[in-house]
Amino acid sequence: MWMEKLSDGVLRVLTPLGPRYLKPSFTQRLYLLWIFRNFETLPVKVLSLRQQRRIDAMCTRQGFVAVFELNGLMDTPLLGTLEQRPPVAPERRPNRSVSEDVAPFAADL
Repeated sequence: MWMEKLSDGVLRVLTPLGPRYLKPSFTQRLYLLWIFRNFETLPVKVLSLRQQRRIDAMCTRQGFVAVFELNGLMDTPLLGTLEQRPPVAPERRPNRSVSEDVAPFAADL
């Protein structure tokens, strides 16, 4: 199984638009096998900054492979799955002045 992944493996990247597939070079597949050695799926947050940069570089240089180009996707071994979820913005509270918050308490006196 390791030899199949090393020779023909693809990386699946889960994006908001759906899964995308990346066909890395031999050395990139070796590097990805090391990253995904213990887990089949990893979120981007657990990767080091260096690993994130290398995977981003792979995606921009090579681009994603269309599903029909993968010669029977079910037979193609997966190196791993990378979850790339969009960043979630923290919930913002409206800015209010201190006097607006204090006014109801002062009225009670």
